[in-house]
This record gives sequence, C-alpha cells and structure tokens, in this order.
Amino acid sequence: MLVAENLHKSYRVALKTPGLQGTIAHFFQRRYRTIEAVKSVSFAIAPGEIVGFLGANGAGKTTTLKMLAGLIYPSGGRLQVAGHEPFAREPAFLHKIALVMGQKQQLIWDLPALDSLRINGAVYGLSDRELDQRVGELSELLELQSKLTQPVRKLSLGERMKAELMAALLHRPQVLFLDEPTLGLDVNAQANLREFLRDYNQRYGATVLLTSHYMGDITALCDRVLLIHEGSSIYDGSLTGLVDRFAPYREVRLELAHPITADQLQPFGTVAAIEGRSAQLLVRRAELTQIIAQLLDRFEIQDLGITEPPVEDIIGRVFRSGTNWL
Repeated sequence: MLVAENLHKSYRVALKTPGLQGTIAHFFQRRYRTIEAVKSVSFAIAPGEIVGFLGANGAGKTTTLKMLAGLIYPSGGRLQVAGHEPFAREPAFLHKIALVMGQKQQLIWDLPALDSLRINGAVYGLSDRELDQRVGELSELLELQSKLTQPVRKLSLGERMKAELMAALLHRPQVLFLDEPTLGLDVNAQANLREFLRDYNQRYGATVLLTSHYMGDITALCDRVLLIHEGSSIYDGSLTGLVDRFAPYREVRLELAHPITADQLQPFGTVAAIEGRSAQLLVRRAELTQIIAQLLDRFEIQDLGITEPPVEDIIGRVFRSGTNWL
C-alpha cells in the first residue's frame, strides 16, 4: 500500500546577516545553504497495517508524511501510495488518503462541526444519505453525537480532535496518515482515540502510519515501528525486535540488607540508580543468569526484580545518540 525507496528532501535556504548592512548585502549578493530534511528513508507497508513512525523533533517525520500525502515534492527517491504517485495529486489518490495533524485543524472555528462535515461530504461527492449514515456511524464510535451541533470553538480539545478525525474519515480513506493525533489530550481522551483507531482499522482495513511522542499510542496500536534519525531510517521492525536491538539488557532492581555503593556494584553491570539499600542495574541479557547468581552469592539481598526497560527510555536514548545503549 505504501512504498518509499531512498526518499529524500532538501531545501535551499537563503543566508542573511542581521541589520541594514546585511540586508543590503543580501539584496546584491545572496548566499544559500542546503538543509537535508530527509536524507534516506525506505520502507514498504502492507494493506491494513498500523505502523508507528518515530523520531526526535526535526528528524524528518512530518516532512515524510507531507511527501506521502502529496503536499510537497520529494527531491529524490521513489514513492508510491495506494498505486499512485502522491505529488501528482490525482483525484482518485486524494479519495484514498487522509492526513490528520494534531497541531492543525480543518473545522471552521465559529460554525458547528456538522456544517464542516457537510462541506467535506460535498467535496468528496457523498450523497445526503451516505453523509448522514457515515456521520451517524462515526459519531457513535467516537461518542460525539450530542456535540456536532455546537460551534467548534466551544468543544473541548478532546472533542475537537474527535471531530477532526470524523472530517478526515468521512470518505473512508484506505490510507490514514496521523501526525501527533493525541497531542495535548488528557489520559482518558488519548485512550478513547486509541480505541477508536483500533476499531476503525479492524472494521475497514485502513492502513495507518502514525507519528506520536506519546509511547502509549505506539505500544497500544503498533506491532511494527519505523525509526528515523537525522533524516535517515535506522530501524524497521517489531517493538520486541527494537528492544532486543537497541537495549540488549534487562533492568535488575535490588533491595539489600545493608547500604551499598556504586563501586561495589560496578563489576556486575551498569549502575542506573542507587540510594541507600536500593539499587538498579542494567545487565546484558546473555549474562543475566550468571550475574544474578554472583549477586546472590556476594550480597545479602532481601528483594530482587528483573524487568524489561521501558520502551520510551530505549527510544529516547536512540534519538539522543543514534546508537545502542551499551
């Protein structure tokens, strides 16, 4: 459904020094620099998949989504979405996709959401019967029936985001691009939107590419993730595989009978935290059994726990360094 091969996008940006002198110099002799927003991104996504697209701020996620949606033209590489070249902006292609950006809105602020939905229905050529059926179905799924006649400005942020999703889904797109759809929402609103997206995907088989800084969105919806770092793809696979590749360790939490120092624990792994009789170690998976036996033999341990590191911690470290943790 989605194919990108060596996709890249660069921008030519004018350089100008501040002040009157810089403005005059810039008028007669302009200097430029090239910004590589996306350097090399490749992936293929099958119909019906929900895939997380992750990267730090400025990594190129939104630029990639805009290229996939046909809003900007790629500088190079091959790109195909639902059998179309996005930048051709063919009507058949536009009927197959939807782009939802958490920091943007398409609803008219002072009008009831239902009026904006009717405009969208007319744009996509829906009959009155089709429009009423789909509005009723989506509003029921989103629990928004009683809110559609209120002006958009009077809706809460969560209600407004639900209405934005309705506007994007009226034409039942085959491909859905979501850029921070839960941005600014409270915990309950986030959970409701995740449940809706999961149900929508199962009901209509829509292909979803999701970017989010809330790891709860990714872990709840995506079995597969794409990681982009400084404009280039660095990982494409399962969340489990991500943990194995970028965090080949387990967290070992210790509660000891007596206070301990970091120097005493250093030979057994990386000391992540220590306070009095409590400590936390990072131990390589391959050495875990041996290290646990050594710790039990060396110290008087009252409690011991072994856990996987949080996914958000792993990804955060990858974004900062682009390398493995250990």
